[in-house]
Amino acid sequence: MNLSLHVVSDYKLAPAVPAAAPRGAELGDVVELVPAKDPSSSSAASSADAQPAEPQRETWSKKMDFLLSVVGFAVDLANVWRFPYLCYKNGGGAFLIPYTLFLFIAGIPLFYMELAVGQYHREGAATVWKICPVFKGVGYTVIAIALYVGFYYNVIIAWALYYLFSSFTNELPWLKCGNSWNSPRCTDPQLLNGSVLGNETFYSKYKITPAAEFYERGVLHLHESKGIQDLGPPRWQLTLCLALVIFVLYFSLWKGVKSSGKVVYITATLPYVVLLVLLIRGVTLPGAMDGIRAYLYIDLKQLGNPTVGYPSSTSTMRTAHSRIGIRRACLRALCFAIFSVLGYLAFKHGAKIEDVATEGPGLVFIIYPEAIATLPGSTLWAIIFFIMLLTLGIDSSMGGMEAVITGLSDDFKVLKRNRKMFTTVVAFGTFLMALLCVTNGGIYVLTLLDTYAAGTSILFGVLIEAIGVSWFYGVDRFSEDIERMMGFKPGLYWRLCWKFVSPAFLLFVVITSIVTSGGLRYDDYVFPGWSNVVGWGVAMSSMLFVPGYAIYKFLTVPGTFKERLAYCITPEKEHHLVAEGSVRGFTVRIVNRKYLFGAI
Repeated sequence: MNLSLHVVSDYKLAPAVPAAAPRGAELGDVVELVPAKDPSSSSAASSADAQPAEPQRETWSKKMDFLLSVVGFAVDLANVWRFPYLCYKNGGGAFLIPYTLFLFIAGIPLFYMELAVGQYHREGAATVWKICPVFKGVGYTVIAIALYVGFYYNVIIAWALYYLFSSFTNELPWLKCGNSWNSPRCTDPQLLNGSVLGNETFYSKYKITPAAEFYERGVLHLHESKGIQDLGPPRWQLTLCLALVIFVLYFSLWKGVKSSGKVVYITATLPYVVLLVLLIRGVTLPGAMDGIRAYLYIDLKQLGNPTVGYPSSTSTMRTAHSRIGIRRACLRALCFAIFSVLGYLAFKHGAKIEDVATEGPGLVFIIYPEAIATLPGSTLWAIIFFIMLLTLGIDSSMGGMEAVITGLSDDFKVLKRNRKMFTTVVAFGTFLMALLCVTNGGIYVLTLLDTYAAGTSILFGVLIEAIGVSWFYGVDRFSEDIERMMGFKPGLYWRLCWKFVSPAFLLFVVITSIVTSGGLRYDDYVFPGWSNVVGWGVAMSSMLFVPGYAIYKFLTVPGTFKERLAYCITPEKEHHLVAEGSVRGFTVRIVNRKYLFGAI
């Protein structure tokens, strides 16, 4: 018998069936090899496919618990102090053009991918890579990044808590000079206007106002540090606030989603109620419309500026790919609330919007509190504002710490059996590392971590994740997983984005972030060269999990070079196929007579 063979797609693994000559095949028939049925639906599935029973995974008590957790994770503190300024700085409304484009070609598709992979396989960040074991290092990268972010993110929440406690007074402490922390150069902001500042000084950079000195001298004690090499001791007031934040996080997470699912009923809804109240109050202030117009102004010239693409792309990837719908509406409301107050502050001092606009902690701990302090009922508005910051921060921090706890607990069963103890260790370890950020020079450590811990490394992690799912696990296999779960396959748009558009975009963003990386600065302070080396060390320590685990996996699996490679890229439930020498499964179709049988 002379059969001509044509190999069709080999995207799916299937159980091996002993080869046999096709019945009815005649001389000259053309035989095609086509993918076999999925192992889960095949009667020929090997008994090796069976997995030992494991303890039942925790689930949300109600769908509303999950929904509110997503809502609470939608906007965090970085969105309050970073996104509005980035939008304004890079062309106002024009910035939203590349931002929206990147959202549709990468943000939403990758959000869909992450959600589908997690929901279908019901695993943590590391163990979900049983779908392609060689990429398990991506999970450890994500866990490491979440851990690093917790080292400094909780400190920002502690600052908000300190401000909240300080707000319970008849007169806000950052309203006037003459306090114990003020310097002799402290200047009443009413004496500062456009003519006094001149053309070379931005009001937001004027560090001798009562609000600026309360933040840098009263809270941080930055004046007692000479730089990152001179941190000094932890400030006891901030240490107590940090301990309280960690205490709240611990008791929100120690029982898993059973406890955190109840906490979000408060932390997820309150910020949006407060945001609405602040928005309504903000738009009624004199000068508010000037601020909103400055935010909405479309500077089309900025679209030709290549530097606009990078912040819009990184803003999309850092925050939008994991929480889409609610987030967009919240960001719009947030920008209006922020810029209405900036317009009011510019009106009071006779300055331009660009003179008072800033990003980072200075926006939420200097500029905004200063504006609030001048309003009637300032104490109430300050309390409302800092409660909003607290709840925004707690929600996001819960998500990050849960990623660490669940990711490692799923991978190491001993940790899962002792979840409460492990949660205690993670919380206490986070507290100890965060103490570096509540020292006199702690803001320098925080700036270093904020720049390097979750910058290029998180973009790199998402890139490798997209490659692993789309190219190694396979878009076709992934689409069939979604079909089993949802009842329908993703359309062509999603499949093209997952396989080509999103990975290419992410590669561009990662390369751009490396090329455009410069030396660290905090206002006028320039970090020493060694601190940049330390920063890249922090970034690399998480990224190296990807190649490190891939090498480890390849060296520890048995077999020849080809068999080891097959074990590394084959889903764990199909490893028996590699052992049987049948890595890929096909059916044979005799084209002329339409006979089917199992082969190879």
